[in-house]
Amino acid sequence: MSAQIISGKEVAAAVKARIRNEVAELAERGREVGLATLLVGDDPASHIYVGYKHKDAESVGIKSIDISLPETATQEDVLGVIDELNSRPDVTGMIVQLPLPSGLNDEAAVERVLPTKDADGLHPFNLGRLLLGQPGPLPATPSGIMTMLDYYGIDVAGKIAVVVGRSFLVGRPMALMLGTKGTDATVIQAHSRTPDLPAICRQADILIAAVGRPGMFDATYVKPGAVVIDVGTNRTDDGLVGDVAFDEVSRVASAISPVPGGVGPMTRASLLTNTVRLASSD
Repeated sequence: MSAQIISGKEVAAAVKARIRNEVAELAERGREVGLATLLVGDDPASHIYVGYKHKDAESVGIKSIDISLPETATQEDVLGVIDELNSRPDVTGMIVQLPLPSGLNDEAAVERVLPTKDADGLHPFNLGRLLLGQPGPLPATPSGIMTMLDYYGIDVAGKIAVVVGRSFLVGRPMALMLGTKGTDATVIQAHSRTPDLPAICRQADILIAAVGRPGMFDATYVKPGAVVIDVGTNRTDDGLVGDVAFDEVSRVASAISPVPGGVGPMTRASLLTNTVRLASSD
């Protein structure tokens, strides 16, 4: 068996075409859409990722606002910039690039962003709305994964979904979104302390790997015919690789997302979606 490739690039292109039209419609109504990013420090991977975000924004007509602070920035410096961006009418969506440098508080920075400008969908207010099944900006990576599954016609209702990882960025909101009423997967949330993890993963019709360990998930973790979504983005001497041993698992799974070109483009597309929806809701 050769697995179908779930291309985040293909899905992101379709999402951006829709967003481009929505941004144009908002412009006709006199509403500018602006996405701001705050990057602290000199991490090369973060610089590359933020650059992709701005390129994506500009490609669909969204104003791009790029703010950088040095590695020596204090927590007060970070919060002050967030306050300034909160007050700017041309900023309709905002992202604090995580993780922040050592010594700075990620959670405090995320909570300082106004929920109505939360392009990442990570503010506690918006996560609470997700828990309650109420509308609001959704966490970007899990939202992107749901869009990918829908685009490729992968029905999750009644399926067993195993989410490996429990971060507030991906794992926990992913499990919520898969199990919500109307989506209706049966969700198992696994993690580093789950006994016999390969056996748990082999129960999955849909396996979401989000642990940050290159190549950890080999064929022994995958039920034949399962759908495998690889969230890992691990920089190695061989380049960017995922959490899944792609070549091996692609011979077992029915569908698999690659790294790169899988979840990453959809995370960025979801940020644009949130930004436009927040602009539309004003």
